[in-house]
Amino acid sequence: MNKRKPLRPPVSTLAAERDARPPVEAIRSAAFTQFAERGYPVVTVRDIMKACGLTQGALYNHFKSKDELLHDIIASTQGELERQCQAAVAGAGDDPRAKLAAFVRVYVMRHCRMRVEALVANREISWLGADRVADIRRSRRAIRDIVVGILAQGVEQGVFDPPLIDGRRDLKAMAMALLDQWTHVSMWYGPGGDLGEEQMARLYADMALRSAGAKQG
Repeated sequence: MNKRKPLRPPVSTLAAERDARPPVEAIRSAAFTQFAERGYPVVTVRDIMKACGLTQGALYNHFKSKDELLHDIIASTQGELERQCQAAVAGAGDDPRAKLAAFVRVYVMRHCRMRVEALVANREISWLGADRVADIRRSRRAIRDIVVGILAQGVEQGVFDPPLIDGRRDLKAMAMALLDQWTHVSMWYGPGGDLGEEQMARLYADMALRSAGAKQG
């Protein structure tokens, strides 16, 4: 069985953050850390509130339940990821190669920097019911469709030549495979390695362009 890697920030950092942030943000931050370290099922409301130095009553001023809190933190980080991806592509110009590189850069950078949030969003989402998970899955499909659209535009313009499988291209399957690769960086990347965040993002962008069969401009 794989052991969870410790992802808790230094105690001094947590204490400083408690003083600086509104209660709702302190609750969200503590929930992310607690769920990442121990898993949603075993973490109690008391654990979360103790971690952020607030009373249990403070949580219920903002969230009706632990389930609602889990949905809130996953939906918020997912929504911000979608917003950043859309903005990156919108600002990249008309060249599909530039769009793909910009998308990969922002996606990978966020997953390098927000490892705790990515871990919780991708692992603990299974504890949410269908009514709560619908908006999160819609956002994930929207992100996937951005990638599909970029690939389709590149193929149409003749600047991408992705692999053919039995004589056809499945750009949706390719987009999902690439997204899995970019998402998984959050599971193993850590500061202090041979490559920094910017370098890692450039590496992944280059691999994505090669996977798409990008032609030199």
